[in-house]
Amino acid sequence: MAKERPIGVYDSGVGGLTVVRWLQQVLPMEQIIYFGDTARVPYGGRSSDEIVEFSRQILAFFLGKGVKFVIAACNTSSALALPLLVAEAPIPMMGVIYPGAKAAVTGVKGQRIGVIGTKATVESHAYGHALRDINPDIDVGEIACPELVPLVEAGEWEGERVDSLLVGYLSPLIKERIDTLILGCTHYPFLLPSIERILGPEVRVVDPGEATAQVAASRLRELGLLAKQRQGDDSFYVSGDPLGFRNTAFGLGYDYLVQAVDISRYA
Repeated sequence: MAKERPIGVYDSGVGGLTVVRWLQQVLPMEQIIYFGDTARVPYGGRSSDEIVEFSRQILAFFLGKGVKFVIAACNTSSALALPLLVAEAPIPMMGVIYPGAKAAVTGVKGQRIGVIGTKATVESHAYGHALRDINPDIDVGEIACPELVPLVEAGEWEGERVDSLLVGYLSPLIKERIDTLILGCTHYPFLLPSIERILGPEVRVVDPGEATAQVAASRLRELGLLAKQRQGDDSFYVSGDPLGFRNTAFGLGYDYLVQAVDISRYA
């Protein structure tokens, strides 16, 4: 039955595991197939054409695995490729940007929202557009943080270097007196303790992963695709070194077997 097939979740690297963590809590009956494009991470400095091509290859990989639903757990792919892929895909897809924007606006204390993300995500202004679609009066500040994803991929989540970079990136938003910060890259929740300490308790930090899991549950329910029971264990694939991914993922509590895939074979 279609509803018992797995969900595909992808990201440029380990960042999408922060979305998987929420999916496993909200949708415990769903089997997840995860793909991390670690051979080509980070996506933030890639061209739009490259990101679309990579995302199409990943979708083809998932279709070969028989998934019923795909979540682009990558903000850059959500911003630049998802609008095209949704129109092309034979199965439903969703991203992380609108759920994250919606969560940020809900219960917001003021009208100043900051967004940190990759260069490509920030230059697309996808979060700004989504936030203003929900509330045209919101003041949005967006900052590109190109050096953070490589740190997270390398397992460097805290320390002086991390703090120094975060202070530099966050200072303009602090000066703008933001009341809410959206983590506009799924890698950034790995740095959450440092981000919260630098911002202080007066700024609410939104991880779009939680909202994405809730929206995914609603979409699957509406589509009649909610699984009634698990069909197997979650599985994890990467385009690069499985051991490097596994070592970094271990910090989030993931100790699964990771398999390498030649993603260039898919079109």
